[in-house]
Amino acid sequence: MIAYRHTVAILLAVCGPVSAAVHDETEQAPCPGPILASNAEVERYIRTSEDDWAKSVATSDTSVVERILADDLLWVFDGQVLDKTAAVAAAADGPGPFLSNVPNDVQVRFFGTTAVAQGSETWTKRDGRRGKFIWTDTWVGRRGCWQIVAAQDTVVPLAP
Repeated sequence: MIAYRHTVAILLAVCGPVSAAVHDETEQAPCPGPILASNAEVERYIRTSEDDWAKSVATSDTSVVERILADDLLWVFDGQVLDKTAAVAAAADGPGPFLSNVPNDVQVRFFGTTAVAQGSETWTKRDGRRGKFIWTDTWVGRRGCWQIVAAQDTVVPLAP
């Protein structure tokens, strides 16, 4: 116990008070989406937002990704790890080869202030190729604001 107290004393002397190192939630940016109170409201918002994100692949609507992706997002997509900045930049670059991307289904499960959404989307590229995204998104409610903190998409080609 003495060694622990000694270590803490040294850390405080070197690093300063712990409270100064902890990020104050009041300094965070305001919620870009609605503040939601009930799981029913949150589930509707998640389903609608997942549909909006799917459709934005073919429309380049950056407002969707800016609203639903948390600043600390990590997204695994097609073998790459992207953060929110990269995701917004990719959306801003345009739809690229995507002619359409249609949401198929979304399942939402709650674990306290965390929700896991899983689903799929069917896409068509301008060259006629078709495929699916099968994905899992982890949503976290912070101060009533729900955003995606982790996402993972798998690309599945479909027969022409």
